[in-house]
Amino acid sequence: MNQLDKFFNPKTIAVIGASNTPNSVGHSVFKNLVGNGFVLYPINNDNKVTSVIDIPAYQSVIDVPGEIDLAVIATPAFTVPAIVEQCGIKGIGAVIIISAGFKEIGKEGEELERQILTTIKKYNMRIIGPNCLGILVPHLKLNASFSRENVLPGSIAFISQSGALGTAVLDWSIKQCVGFSHFISIGTMLDVTYHDLIDYLEQDPHTKSIIIYMESLRESKKFLKAARAFTQHKPIIILKVGRSEEGAKAAKSHTGSITGNDDIFQAAFKKAGILRVDTLNAFFNLAQGLNTQLRPTGNRLCIVSNAGGPAVISTDTLIKSGGIIAPLSEGTMNRLNAILPRPWSHGNPIDILGDATDKRFRESIEVCIDESQADAILVILTPQDMTDATAIAKELIKIDKKGKMVLAVWM
Repeated sequence: MNQLDKFFNPKTIAVIGASNTPNSVGHSVFKNLVGNGFVLYPINNDNKVTSVIDIPAYQSVIDVPGEIDLAVIATPAFTVPAIVEQCGIKGIGAVIIISAGFKEIGKEGEELERQILTTIKKYNMRIIGPNCLGILVPHLKLNASFSRENVLPGSIAFISQSGALGTAVLDWSIKQCVGFSHFISIGTMLDVTYHDLIDYLEQDPHTKSIIIYMESLRESKKFLKAARAFTQHKPIIILKVGRSEEGAKAAKSHTGSITGNDDIFQAAFKKAGILRVDTLNAFFNLAQGLNTQLRPTGNRLCIVSNAGGPAVISTDTLIKSGGIIAPLSEGTMNRLNAILPRPWSHGNPIDILGDATDKRFRESIEVCIDESQADAILVILTPQDMTDATAIAKELIKIDKKGKMVLAVWM
């Protein structure tokens, strides 16, 4: 059994700092776990607290009669080293530290981390956090976090150093009906880091891709080794911030880690087969694409558009990113000549002209799907007066894609 299984498939969970106080972190974390099939132990050192949400409470994990798979700590930072020691004595192998106030605040916090590291080595424990939102595994109804969102199950694993960005991603995912296999807020990565999670997720049947928000990286060789293995058959997308000197300083103040030279990151990501994006908009768009699409088998693209300008922009972007405009065979050209007006572009990008009907769009796309030299198709629609965007969208949905990725841009 992988040691991380206790984080992502626990049966029994203790929440240290569980409380009946509304809007407290401990209350939110515990409330999110109630009623989802887990054996729960609220831990509160106030002897006046006998239960939390009608579940009997304990003053320490040591007082709990049964075994505990996972502990979630939501107490002030100065209390955490002693609590981790108690978890070790109890035999708890997996601990999430939600609490903030560690190395990101300076030497005092660094000393707390040093004490925790000594303890987890002593008891062979693993830690996610500190200073994190927690974790979610939607297909198991596991929400060990203080996010109130009910996330849909899916095939994307999301790993983030920023808890606040994580909540924004969760909110977006619900509005867009995008599901996750895992949502993992890793905070300042005292122990468990990217390579541990990538190795674990590579073996997870629910995970088809990983998206990462990264501010800093340690153990880079292990990360690149894990990423290379994963990207052999599944994609990884990274939004790595701290490109500028000022951004790097901001990231350091947030996580307490050094971010490193951005050119080195860029080269390393490329070598490992990682796709890097620069904006949240691109991050969200690619996540949505991963959620709904097949993975293309190559980098040759057919572009079908009812306008020349957007097709040219797409071509420039494709070439800059290392893609190829798919060559069109003689058979494909003959089929397009038979269905398109004479002024069409007679090449790829395939400009089917501004008056294109739903029938013209459908037939052109079907020809491109049959083109053996094309790995994917990009369909661009611009809203001309004679364009029935809804009818064209319906035709696109009905087309037999024959295992090829078809991307749609409605402008």
